[in-house]
Amino acid sequence: MNTIPFVHEGLGNSSYLVELNDGEAVLVDPDRSVGRYLETAAARGQHIAAVMETHLHADFVSGARDVAHATGAPILAPEGAACRFPHQPVKAGERIRLGGAEFQAVASAGHTPEHLSYVLRVERRPPALYSGGALIVGGAARTDLISPEQTDALTRAQYRTLKEAFTSLPDETVLYPTHGGGSFCSAGAGGDRISTLGKERASNPILTFEGEDEFARWFPTTFPAVPAYFLRMRPINQQGPRLRHEITPPPALSPDAFDEARRNALVVDVRPFEAYAAGHIPGSLSNAFRDAYATWLGWLVPPEAALLFVTNGLPLDRVVEESLLVGYERFAGWLEG
Repeated sequence: MNTIPFVHEGLGNSSYLVELNDGEAVLVDPDRSVGRYLETAAARGQHIAAVMETHLHADFVSGARDVAHATGAPILAPEGAACRFPHQPVKAGERIRLGGAEFQAVASAGHTPEHLSYVLRVERRPPALYSGGALIVGGAARTDLISPEQTDALTRAQYRTLKEAFTSLPDETVLYPTHGGGSFCSAGAGGDRISTLGKERASNPILTFEGEDEFARWFPTTFPAVPAYFLRMRPINQQGPRLRHEITPPPALSPDAFDEARRNALVVDVRPFEAYAAGHIPGSLSNAFRDAYATWLGWLVPPEAALLFVTNGLPLDRVVEESLLVGYERFAGWLEG
C-alpha cells in the first residue's frame, strides 16, 4: 500500500491516490484538476477502481464525476449527503473491499452533518485514516459552513467525533486529512499535512478539551472569514457538477472583439500586480495568477459572471482550471497577442 498526496497550496487541501494490490487504486476527495490524478495513476500502472468522498465540499468543486467518467470507477459518497448523481451511498460502519484491502467508513460528523472518514487496514501495516475535515494536523475543520442555526449542533457533534470516533485506532495510525493549514475550511496550525494519531493525541490542542459546553463556546471563535463562494459549492457538489468536456473553453479574441465582448463580461487580469498597476483595461479586476487565485476569484466575482482573461503569456489552461475549481464555467474569451 502506498498513498500519494496531491496538495493544492492555494486551497490548503490535499487529495490522495491510494495504491492497493493488483494495480488498483482509490482516489480520496479529488478536486476538479483531475488530469494530475489520471496521469500519475497511468504512469504508475494503476487503475483507479473507486473514488471516495468524505463529505460535500464547500471550498472546491469535486472532480469525482470527471474521474468516474474517465475511468468507469464508482463514486462512493456518504449516504447522508443525498447526492443526486450516480453513486454508491456509504453508511457509517460499512466495510468496503477493494484491491485486497478493506476500508471502513467511520461516522465523523461536525465539519458537515454527513461526514465520513475512511480507515484502511492492510496486513502488517499501520492503519491509515483518511479523515477529511474530522481531524486535521493541529486542529479540525470548521463547523459553521452549513448555516448559523446548525453551527452549535455541528460543533457539539465535532466534539463527540474527536472524543469517540477514532479511539479504537492505535497511535501509529497514519492521518491523511483533506483540509490543512491555509485552508479557509480548517482551524488548525502548522505546515505539516500528514501526521499520526499518536502525534495528534500528544500535541493537538483541540483534543485537550474535556467539556462539550466549553468546546462549543470556544471552537467557533477560531474560524477565519468565510469566502463568499463557499455557500455555492455544497449544492453544486450535491447535484453533481458538469463534466469538464461539457464546458466550452474561452476563445482567443482580437483586441476589437475583446473590447466588444467586455460589454457583457468581466475582465479578469491575471498578470502580476506590477503589470496591472502600470496599465490595465478600465473596470478590469486584478487577480494575479498565484496559489490564492481561485479563492480570491470566488470571493470577489459574482457566480453568474462571464469571464474574459488578460494573461499576457501566462498559461491559459491553468487559469481556466483554477476558475473551474471554484465553479466558474462561463468563459467569454481571452485577449490574444
